[in-house]
Amino acid sequence: MYATQILAENLTNYPSSALPLELKLHAICCILDTITAAAVGSDVPGVRAAHAVARHDFGPGPVPVWFTGARVGVTAAAYCNAASASALDFDDGHRTARGHPGAAVIPVALSVASAMNASAADLLTAVALGYETGIRIAGAQNPQTVKSRQSGRWTGYAAVATAGRLYKSDPKALAHALAVAGVLAPNQEANGSSGYADLTGNDVKEGIPWSVVTGLTALRLAERGFTGPLDLLDHPSHFDRSGIVADLRDPAAISRVYFKPYSCCRYIHPALDAFAALAEHDDIRPEQIASAEVQTFQWVLRLSNSVSPETLTEIQYSLPYCMAIAVIDGPAALAPIGNAQLGRPDLCAFARKVRVSVSHEIDERFPAETLAQLRLQKTDGEVIVSKVTSPRGDEQHPLTWEDLVDKFRTTTRSKLSARKQDLVLRAFKALRADNAAPLLKCLQMQSFD
Repeated sequence: MYATQILAENLTNYPSSALPLELKLHAICCILDTITAAAVGSDVPGVRAAHAVARHDFGPGPVPVWFTGARVGVTAAAYCNAASASALDFDDGHRTARGHPGAAVIPVALSVASAMNASAADLLTAVALGYETGIRIAGAQNPQTVKSRQSGRWTGYAAVATAGRLYKSDPKALAHALAVAGVLAPNQEANGSSGYADLTGNDVKEGIPWSVVTGLTALRLAERGFTGPLDLLDHPSHFDRSGIVADLRDPAAISRVYFKPYSCCRYIHPALDAFAALAEHDDIRPEQIASAEVQTFQWVLRLSNSVSPETLTEIQYSLPYCMAIAVIDGPAALAPIGNAQLGRPDLCAFARKVRVSVSHEIDERFPAETLAQLRLQKTDGEVIVSKVTSPRGDEQHPLTWEDLVDKFRTTTRSKLSARKQDLVLRAFKALRADNAAPLLKCLQMQSFD
């Protein structure tokens, strides 16, 4: 059998009752975190454009665009909510995949579940299997051939897996849908840190929302007999097939997802946490810092790293500017970033003091680890050096359920009243008790009325 067929058989036959409680709880954490990211990302100009186009071009339907009161079809809703979730780089990620599964899987899962009134067990199993499928394929890519590492290259597979599981699609159709989604995925060759374009701070970003459209469309096509190259995952030139199909009975990839305390590229986080650790023990005022050097891995140099970003997306890909925000406004000001941080002379001036260099030792540990060490030169000549730091949210420093609840409450308070925040969190309590209906209902409400 081809790898696509093996994956499809597993997606069809894996029993919801077999999903361990630990993985269900991880899935619930991922849902809360993605909803948080989407709520705070919904007002970004590029997202507003995506919402408007989806409502116009895809037409009406029964599925909510979260916290807007708008209703559209399944594909349009998943597209809109994926655009919101991925807009501020506040969504979850996975080291093996080197990308962001949640911004694709969760919008697809909740959109399909809303249309079908799916049970909690079916919803959580589809989420876990969607993460598993996308992450396995992402991790199996041959970097010598698949040059772009952007998430949109593989999140379409995850979208197919998630939706196909909930729709109970036929394995034959599922296999072809995976193949079609793989061929039609956004190539992302130009964009992002692995692309050839220098201007990475744009709204295309990793192509996640469009991969969701591609994945859901591929599934609909395949269910009507449309075919794709079933062997596309079986060629060593492009994929490690064994890593895709081995031991599918254990969909544990979701347990190794990381969550983000700052709304910027994950490659920037270790430097921010290094500064936060130094600031806990030393009274460091911005005017005392003559220069800052961040020693890290070479992929950070591929970010745009603008010292005077003109958009929120450019901030997300600028280590010097994010460091300036952390030093001048405090690290909490990156949760999330906002328009008030654009064009500020004090931030631009400090960003020019920040130098990024590559540490051979740190670079050797990438991509398994994303590390940084910060060196601050003070105006009085004193030098302060941090420890080699890994970012919060990784397996070594995980964010707990309580941390994710705090992230939700803190970052959505400008979008949702305290009463509505309480409704959402009570819905998650119901989801933990195997009842998905309250959460699906909550997503239909508007933000502040």
